[in-house]
Amino acid sequence: MGESSESGVDAGVAAAAQRARRSRRWSLLARRHPSAFLLAAQLLSLLLYPLMDQTQSGRLLFGAVALVVVPLAVWVVRSGPFVSLVAWLLALPAMALTVIGVLFEHEALLPLSAMLEAALYFYAAASLISYMLHDHEVTNDELFAAGATFTLLAWGFAYAYFVCQAWYPGSFTGIEPGRPRHWMELLFYSFTNLSATGLGDVLPVSSPARVLTMLEQFAGVGYIATVVSRLIGLTIVRARR
Repeated sequence: MGESSESGVDAGVAAAAQRARRSRRWSLLARRHPSAFLLAAQLLSLLLYPLMDQTQSGRLLFGAVALVVVPLAVWVVRSGPFVSLVAWLLALPAMALTVIGVLFEHEALLPLSAMLEAALYFYAAASLISYMLHDHEVTNDELFAAGATFTLLAWGFAYAYFVCQAWYPGSFTGIEPGRPRHWMELLFYSFTNLSATGLGDVLPVSSPARVLTMLEQFAGVGYIATVVSRLIGLTIVRARR
């Protein structure tokens, strides 16, 4: 009886030690590759966005995604106290306005929340670009940061399009003209512009929408020509060494 109880205690201690090791492993991975977690969250949210329709449950899911992705974006840019402070000053009001607008159906608050989230994503993307440009050795985190920066820019412009559509109704048209474009349509339009694929059924109509579109096209080409090409060059140099 005593031996069985001791073996049970030993098994519990071993299980607790294994959980502690697993937790330390994930913590170390998060500290080394924070961009990987942000990139994974952004890509996983893509799988959830098709479930977000105009119903209350879909809007709640939209708010839940924002509550996860926005703090991750702040966490990635924690390169200094001032940088983190600015990021939190953008993130906290954005999350609060998103929750209030979704839960209490205050549609007027959502464009303001989208404007703050767009500013946060652009700020996070600029911070990651600065981080990649200041490093002369290509590590795995730089590669994750390159992917995360692309998604941050795509989300940032999608929120900018959302604000543009709210302020200038009829800024975008598509297969079903006369109605506002849904969030998934604007995000799809942002990805097609940033990647320069040109595939899409959303068209900018108003002048502000066209200006934003041109800015995103310029940002996409510039990002590939400067940041991504530099990472490729450093990778080739490291391989030759």
